[in-house]
Order: sequence, then C-alpha cells, then structure tokens
Amino acid sequence: MKKFGLVLLMACAIALPATAQTKISGKQTCAKPDPMQSIDVGDKPGHAVMIQKATCKWDTALEIEGTKSTESLDVASSEVWGTSATQHGYNMGTMDNGDKFTVRYTGTMKVAKDGTAAFDGKWDFLSGTGKLKGIKGGGTYKGTGSADGSGTVDVEGDYTIAPAAMKPAK
Repeated sequence: MKKFGLVLLMACAIALPATAQTKISGKQTCAKPDPMQSIDVGDKPGHAVMIQKATCKWDTALEIEGTKSTESLDVASSEVWGTSATQHGYNMGTMDNGDKFTVRYTGTMKVAKDGTAAFDGKWDFLSGTGKLKGIKGGGTYKGTGSADGSGTVDVEGDYTIAPAAMKPAK
C-alpha cells in the first residue's frame, strides 16, 4: 500500500506543473517587403540569396491569453535555387494590449514562372512580453505570395504559458 501511495504522489507531482496546450490559428497579410534584396551567388544560374523585411496585419487574429494579434514585422532570408527556395525568418507580433511575441520559422517555397509563390513550413515561439512572458509552442504555416513579394499566410499551432513562479511570503 505504501508503494501505491508513493506512486500516486509522484504521478500527481509530475502532473501539476504540466499545462494544457491551447490551439491557435490566424491569417495575416504582409505588404511588399521594404527592403528586399537578392544577390546572385554566381555559381549556377538561378542560385541567389535574398533578404527582406515586411510589415504585416492580422486579418484573422491569433487569440492568446485574452488578447488578439494586430500587426507584425517579418524579417526573412531565403536561398533560391531556380524555382524553389528555403526560408528562414522571424516574425515579431504585437497584441491589442501592447504585449509582443517573437516566432522563428523555417520552410520551403515554390515560385511559378509569373513570379507568384506558394510556401509552407514550421514555426516556434521564442519569447513574449506581458501576459505572453514564458510562452512556448509552435505550429505550421502555409501561404501564397505575389510577384512583388507581398502575400498572405495561414498560421496554426498551439501554445502554453508557464504559470508565474510563486513569490516567497515576506
């Protein structure tokens, strides 16, 4: 009986710190990047490295801890091989109460002959402020881009926020 009690106590101790993951989804539209640069590598035709920075607005907001995303700044680099590319970037979002979050993403992109593109990948939360402090989680994204670099992206995933540490009584 003592072993059962010890096992039950250990199971409860492990379960207490665990927090439930909350599902999120949203859609954002990003303006034509400014700046946007492409530099040919020079080894083979169509091999280039690109960097870009764009402002985005949330058409369908992410809802996190009772707040909604309103805008974001997206900074990315891509390595292009003809009609395909790998993307790496950061998206810094602002919530309607002023709190902020940062995500890191990586994915792939296919470019059509007319310059439009389709892309997808994975993302992870890196940090948050205010109510979003201690945010963890991630998910996937999928979107389309215009020839000028503007585009829309659908985002889905989940998050957890660790409970604030108890302050010792004075």
